[in-house]
Amino acid sequence: MSRCPGGIRRDLRATVTRRDGRTAVVEVAGEIDVHTSGELRTVLMALADEGGVHIVADFTGVRFCDAAGLGALVAVNNRTRGNGGSLSLTGVRPAQRRILQITRLDHLFRSDDSVDGAIAT
Repeated sequence: MSRCPGGIRRDLRATVTRRDGRTAVVEVAGEIDVHTSGELRTVLMALADEGGVHIVADFTGVRFCDAAGLGALVAVNNRTRGNGGSLSLTGVRPAQRRILQITRLDHLFRSDDSVDGAIAT
């Protein structure tokens, strides 16, 4: 949880909820913006740096994601792929899915409706 200028509280949780061999599931909840994207990036980069890890980021609890959040995801995706792994997004809300389509990032990130579906692919 962080505070942005003006004292407005921003919250983001990114928790590794499952770890099976080379697959890690990270439950993400809250708002991903310029004030919180660094927290998400830190958690996901630590996993990406292990090499060969398939990261599934469950966005079911994400209420908002801005350009800073997208930038963090692109950086993590690049690192993950460079280390022989992958990044998948699940539970992406329709408005967020539309932003991924507009920015063509839907071609970059693997996406699935469920965590189990993402793990199976």
